[in-house]
Amino acid sequence: MEKTEVVASLGQALLLRPAYLKSALAANDRLKFYLTVLQTAYSHAAQPDVASFDLHREYVAAKVDAPWLLTLPASSHIKSSVLHADDLPKLFEKLATDLRLMGRPLEADDDGAHRELLSRIERWCDWLGQLAPGSLDTDQLKQLTSGKRGEGDSFHILVMDLHKAINRLAADLSDETIDGAHIWQLPAEDRPRIVAFMRGLNRTRPLKLSHPGLDTAATRDGPRLLIQNDIGTNDAHVLVIQVEGLRLSLTYSDLHRQRFSFFQNLLGEIGAQWSAVASRTTEGLNAGESYFVGTATFDSANETALTATLEALGSRIVFLIDWNRARKRLRLVVGKSNAISVLTESARRDIGHMGWLEAGAERLLFDAMEAVGGEFFRIGDRLDTVLGDEPAGAFMLEAMATASQAMQERQPLPRIVDSIRLLLLRHLGHQRDVFELLNEHAAFCHELAEGLQDALTHGLEHGSKAVAKLAARAKGWEHEADLLVMRSRKRAERNARWLPFTRLIEKADNIADALEEATFLLSLIAEGHHKGWHGKVRETLSRLAGRTHEAVRDHVKALTIAGVLREGGTAEDHEAFLAVTWRAVDAERQCDELLRDVRRALVRHVDDPVTLTLATDFAESIELATDALMVASFGIRELVLDRIGADR
Repeated sequence: MEKTEVVASLGQALLLRPAYLKSALAANDRLKFYLTVLQTAYSHAAQPDVASFDLHREYVAAKVDAPWLLTLPASSHIKSSVLHADDLPKLFEKLATDLRLMGRPLEADDDGAHRELLSRIERWCDWLGQLAPGSLDTDQLKQLTSGKRGEGDSFHILVMDLHKAINRLAADLSDETIDGAHIWQLPAEDRPRIVAFMRGLNRTRPLKLSHPGLDTAATRDGPRLLIQNDIGTNDAHVLVIQVEGLRLSLTYSDLHRQRFSFFQNLLGEIGAQWSAVASRTTEGLNAGESYFVGTATFDSANETALTATLEALGSRIVFLIDWNRARKRLRLVVGKSNAISVLTESARRDIGHMGWLEAGAERLLFDAMEAVGGEFFRIGDRLDTVLGDEPAGAFMLEAMATASQAMQERQPLPRIVDSIRLLLLRHLGHQRDVFELLNEHAAFCHELAEGLQDALTHGLEHGSKAVAKLAARAKGWEHEADLLVMRSRKRAERNARWLPFTRLIEKADNIADALEEATFLLSLIAEGHHKGWHGKVRETLSRLAGRTHEAVRDHVKALTIAGVLREGGTAEDHEAFLAVTWRAVDAERQCDELLRDVRRALVRHVDDPVTLTLATDFAESIELATDALMVASFGIRELVLDRIGADR
């Protein structure tokens, strides 16, 4: 069933001509395929020992949805020069249906040539209806498939003539667009209204992600501006808008009564007055099942108010896409009544539900609940039974907003999973901070990184005394960091809960070790082994040390924010935490590249073997610190997600 049939049933025929043309061209492709099937069936039946021609490629290209056509040639046979196949009656029906689709764009014209084509369509449809079921003789096959002119009319010749007429008609129609809306025969005074509608539509369009839908067409019918939006892919899900003067009326059809009610309430908030909703059945639509149709009207005081209504209306349509699927998925997490409340509020806040659906829907939530652990959730629990209706709804809105933003930014799914887990932790309110030693340790790492960068910035490799003092301080900082590791180990001996933090501080201690080693190597270089240290060498080494210093600062920030999360924190705190921990991954990769730049510069500009060896070891020690930073950052993230709150 074509979606255009629904628009026609809503009484807006002028909106249909471009759609009719599109349908007619698609029908032309299908008709050519049907005739190919007939010819292939006859050839195979005449020579059954010869392998039948594979029609799969043509089937896909014609976008046919009738798999039985692919087996029709193999199931056919010839008896007394007559082709027999059980599925021939279904094929004849398809030939008639698509032939009429090709003629539909011509029905509104008084053109004599078009009327003649329409008469030929009816004659051939009558002829098809009189064929014997399941059989076709050679003369009838020729009348269907022959393309030779001068031997009388044929079905194939009519298809070709219709195709030419349709192409001429399509060329006469405007193909102009306004902000994505296809328009034709639209006067200048209507254009600001289309711009307003599309401004609202395009503002929320990103919320649907890659899902199809929201195609818009507009034209004028006498005093009325007509706008149609197809919403999604369902054939009975259509919205048609009429604007006459300062009154806007909207006719809406939907298969689902609950979604219809949702849209009624949504538009009621922007001033819609709804008529009674009627149940309707249209032959060939929705498998004969009923669908719902209603009309909303908006009366505006002036043109400014009208365009504001059009913009608001356009911005609401995206929330209908896959609404019923979202409702069913949400029911598994927060129950029936809460599901609709969450969807309504997410639309009010321009959050939408497609991001949450695409990120995993209820699986995303169940995984987060499982990760939090049995202290809060048991298998089969719903979120609302643990948090309560209102807190569960508040959590879902934040989760859907987080998922929507992340999916639009194309964040990796593991990061989205992290965000939802953190969000759940915050709503459960059970974060605890046991990061004191880690914070202290990070402070020493920062001193080491900052001292190293300052030394390179000020050229201290030329002053052995200054670098020797720095190396001595670095050794002291590294020793203090070691003492913190020892303290953590003693705590873990007394309390196994500390063991994960001890393992993490041990990993973080590799940062301090690498930076202290780099400072020591710089002190050796300052003893006269800096031959060739100028220009590109200094530049690349400084960039490597600078990027490492930035990564250590992010390490400090991550631990600082983790302390804030103990007290609840905000969504911004959570996102900031994830951002700084994930930046460590980028820092490690960038420093790998910078180390290669250093090696390249050393090979090109340093001839002294001792200088080359020491400088290479120096750069490798700095880069090794970023490897340790990445490992520590992943460890911090896992502790925040998995372990904070274990000791309540």
